[in-house]
Amino acid sequence: METPFLVVAESDSAQVFGTLTLAFAADPVERWLYPDPQEYLAAFPAFLAAFAGAAFARKAVWQTGAFSAVALWLPPGTQPDGEAIVSVLTETVAPTRHRDTFAVLGQMDKAHPTFPHWYLPWLGVDPARQGNGIGSELLAHCLRIVDSDHLPAYLETPNPKTIRFYERHGFVVTGEARRGACPPITTMLRPAH
Repeated sequence: METPFLVVAESDSAQVFGTLTLAFAADPVERWLYPDPQEYLAAFPAFLAAFAGAAFARKAVWQTGAFSAVALWLPPGTQPDGEAIVSVLTETVAPTRHRDTFAVLGQMDKAHPTFPHWYLPWLGVDPARQGNGIGSELLAHCLRIVDSDHLPAYLETPNPKTIRFYERHGFVVTGEARRGACPPITTMLRPAH
């Protein structure tokens, strides 16, 4: 049976953010931002919503396996809400981490392409389902949609372990955002197909 890939409505955003919160629970950057488990669980969904909430309105959120894997994309012409991101980080990240956090955020903003592209802020798989290819299947499905526009795709990955995963899907490393104690964030671009 073929895997169903479903567009997710904003009314199901809690399920999407739940999967992503589980998927990023051991991520170096996210846990540097929120080292306390309760702090992470409370703040991370708001960060997700600020960073990619516009994906729901653009019908660019997909899931498969009953939310076992989810992907939030921002289509061409859609930008992350910079003010909301800064607001959430200011309110939820310890002030001692602000300098490095906002320096890295600034580097990410400068590295972000100015030409038309699809942007993948979040792709995650429930850890109980990781290693079964479900994330790869979902990404391949989404890239077929991207390719139908004949545009490049761009992402930042905060986990060095995922770089090879994205390389297998045609992304190449274009740079790195890093400052002080904040772990590096790798920028990647997949040429138009």
